[in-house]
Amino acid sequence: MQTQEKLQQLFRIVFEDDKLQINDAMTANDVEKWTSLTHLVMIDRVEEEFNIKLSLKEIMKLKNVGDLLNLINLKVNT
Repeated sequence: MQTQEKLQQLFRIVFEDDKLQINDAMTANDVEKWTSLTHLVMIDRVEEEFNIKLSLKEIMKLKNVGDLLNLINLKVNT
């Protein structure tokens, strides 16, 4: 399964929406259930699923889903 597909599944689980479709430009404003708590849960799930660790500095730089995908790919491939 590709990174984007895995991330898609995580978003659907965390935000409890089986039809949620992610895209690179998506932000917290685009998802009704995206709160500070679900944001933390999402980061935790991403770290667990991809076996990576994200620093607070890296997390704070994220502006959208595309940034998150790029960061995951960078961490997984290094």
